[in-house]
Parts: sequence; C-alpha cells; structure tokens
Amino acid sequence: MTAEGFELGLNSFGEVATDGGRVLSDAETVRLLVDEARLAESVGLDVFSLGEHYRQGHNDSATPVLLAAVATATERIRLGTSVTVLSTNDPVRLYHEFATLDAVSNGRAQMVLGRASATESFPLFGYDLADYERLFEEKLELFLKLQQDEPVTWSGTVRSPLVRQRLHPRMRAGGIPTWIGVGGSPNSVIRAARHGLPLMLAIIGGRPQRFTGHVDLYLRALEQFGRPVQPIGQHSLGLVAETDEEAVETWWKYWQPVVASLAEERGFYKPDRARYQAEIVHGALFVGSPETVARKIATVARDLRLSRFDLKYDIMHLPREARARTIELLGREVAPRVRELLAEEPTHV
Repeated sequence: MTAEGFELGLNSFGEVATDGGRVLSDAETVRLLVDEARLAESVGLDVFSLGEHYRQGHNDSATPVLLAAVATATERIRLGTSVTVLSTNDPVRLYHEFATLDAVSNGRAQMVLGRASATESFPLFGYDLADYERLFEEKLELFLKLQQDEPVTWSGTVRSPLVRQRLHPRMRAGGIPTWIGVGGSPNSVIRAARHGLPLMLAIIGGRPQRFTGHVDLYLRALEQFGRPVQPIGQHSLGLVAETDEEAVETWWKYWQPVVASLAEERGFYKPDRARYQAEIVHGALFVGSPETVARKIATVARDLRLSRFDLKYDIMHLPREARARTIELLGREVAPRVRELLAEEPTHV
C-alpha cells in the first residue's frame, strides 16, 4: 500500500454527546452524527462508519437508516459500518438495506461484519448464544452468495432456504466491499482469508503490535487458499487536540468512567492513570496532538502492514466541541502527516 493510498476514517458507536454540560437527547445525537459525517468529508477523510449496539447511550441500532441520511448530506466520503452483527441479522434483509444504501450513495457503501463482542442483540432478536459460531458462519456464506450470485439457491440451519430468489435493488457487480472484523480470534482471521475478504483489526487495548502474528497468519492463509492479497485495517479509540496535555486530560475525564463500568461488567482491569498513560504511549489509545497521533498511526501502519486506520472518536458524554475538533485535526493535520511519514518509510503490503 502506497502512502497516497493509505486511508483514514472515523468510527462512531452513536454515543451520546454533551453540549455546554447538557447531555444531548438521543434524537439530537443522531442528527449530530449526520453533521459530523459532513464535517469529516469537508476535511478530507476517506470513510465514515457506524457501529451496531443496543444499549443505553448508543444510538447506532439502525445503522443503514442513519447511513442513508448521511449519504444525502455528503457526496464523496465512503459510508460503512464499524461492525454489523451478522449473527443476529437476516442476510436477505441486510442485502436489501445495503444495496439500497449503495444506490442512494452512488456506490459509496461498505461494511465490516462481526460476530459481536457485546451480545445484547442475541436475546433482543431471539437468538441463542450457544449458536454463536454457527450463526455467523452460515449467514456469512449466504450473505456473500447473495452478493455474487443471481438467482440464489441456498439452504442451511439458521433460516429458511432460498430457491432461485432474485433480490432488488441489485448491488453493483461483485457486491460492496465487505470486511471481516476480528477482535483477537485466529479462527476469525482464517475465516476472512478463506473467503478472500479484507481484515479489520479491532484493537481497543494493549500494544497493537501483538497482532503481528494475526497479520502473518492472515497473509499466509490468503496464499494457501489461493486468494489475492487483501487490505488490512485497524480500528482504535482516541482523541486529537492542539496539545498532548489537552488531549490526555480531556479523554481521561470521559474514558475513565466508561472503562470503570466495563471493568465491572466484563472483568477488565480497573482504569488508573498509570495504565492510562501506558495505553497512550505504547497501547491502543491514539490520544494526543496531531503530530503525536500521526506518528503513532504511521508506526502501527508499518508494523501491521495496514492500508487503513479508523479512529473511534466518540465516547459517552464527550463534548461535541471535542468531537468536532478531533475530526477537523484528523483530516486537516493528522492524515497528511501520516502519509508524509509513510512515504518516508512505506508499509510492506
């Protein structure tokens, strides 16, 4: 991947923002996301992606609808998902939704498919966590078949069979770019390679370089399956401000309570300043001035042979001004600086 072709994007989970200390309503936050996507396009970022969650404070539960709204407010920026929980979605419905989004956006739709790290959608839509692996594997097979074949005949155990079905509107030839999201499972890496799909690494804690083994496995598996080399991306959290000090203090104020809550829920480490600083210096938090964040992105891009980096810029109750400033600085200062650094020492993919 050349420096000129390296992509930088934004990820949002639709987390509620604040404005002057006032917590925005869910509806206000949804409208804010459309404004932020418009801002992201204006500063030259490549991709704007939304997640899929079903918990309080997150407003990304109807991702295709929200992305369609973004499509009408933008012209160039590509529109994707930071995760689509394929296991608890119907592949036929997803096809219809994203074929429509691709048509509305004039060919800008893409998606990252995942098995879900947060599992609220399983009971919500009547699925059993015991079927976690089977649901994803069968639905992935069907979704890819829907993109590639017309008409489609398919049968499996997770939904009713299809016999010579034609779906409309049709996606563009070959379907839309479809990535596999990986949180650490080598089996997921091999699955992405077996299907010849791009790999998106969700790295939210610890040194990103610990995923070099996953990258090596992926590239070896692509070769063994006879698949062409595919893009590799990374999704991580962070904030950009004018100075390192401002960024560090702002992110700590809003990141600490979120991680403290997750620590109780999932058994994570409890956040403290020492661990926080370590995550910023060596770990998966991309927090700092434009130069600091650009250098860190360039380093991981080389080490993990990335062709794309997405920053999750929202976190619960982060002021809208801080969110906007991150977007502006990422597009206007970080992105060109990353490409300068990669031009000096490019990645190896």
